[in-house]
Amino acid sequence: MVGTVVSRTAETPTAATLLIDVPGWRGALAGQHVDVRLTAEDGYSTQRSYSLASPGTMGLPGVPPDPAAHDSRIALTVQIVEDGEVSPYLTQDLQVGDQLELRGPVGHWFVWHPTDPHPVQLIAGGSGLVPLMSMLRTRRLARSVAPFRLVVSVRTPQDALYADELEALGTDVRITRVWTRRGPDGWTGRIGRIDAGLLRDVCFPPDERAHVFVCGPTPFVEVAADLLVDLGHDPERIRTERFGPTGP
Repeated sequence: MVGTVVSRTAETPTAATLLIDVPGWRGALAGQHVDVRLTAEDGYSTQRSYSLASPGTMGLPGVPPDPAAHDSRIALTVQIVEDGEVSPYLTQDLQVGDQLELRGPVGHWFVWHPTDPHPVQLIAGGSGLVPLMSMLRTRRLARSVAPFRLVVSVRTPQDALYADELEALGTDVRITRVWTRRGPDGWTGRIGRIDAGLLRDVCFPPDERAHVFVCGPTPFVEVAADLLVDLGHDPERIRTERFGPTGP
């Protein structure tokens, strides 16, 4: 399928959100991704996977499985990958009106269903927040009352995605910020990486059997998942998504 870029909005100095109109889009589940294929004039092509940042409208109560019932626009938030051949083009060169070849939605493991009432614990490292933001937006759109908590780790405030939107969600979702290098002006809290003590204090306790979604760079995800298991969380309730050097 082919989508047309409607807008490109800077989220941080190194990340941008693309709003893309995709005629016939049938919706997606919160947490899914799409594959983006670029083809050069000489015929060379390459493909990358990018998580959907937009709400997952598939499975929303009262929304029939009909393309006409879904918003045809999707949002992708793209973080520039150093020495990458796709992300710099998408975030810096792509223009409104340009078209992209897309495939998806893809993935049925790392998804949240808006009819599920169980608590949900989200843990994000850097741009790993993107599919988790889709879950948060889906929760709001579905008017779900499932308890949500979010732990989001980034280097500095300058690197924080969706800062204003998360601030607005703070009254309904317990959000814990982890700054690994520098906090905002006046910050007196901890600076550093996530650890067992932090996760024990801010995450749902294991006996509440929350669904846990962890997304970010591979080392971050592995550490977070191991810490959660050590704290007593059921491994079968922990779902992970890893972003490698050529990932979303």
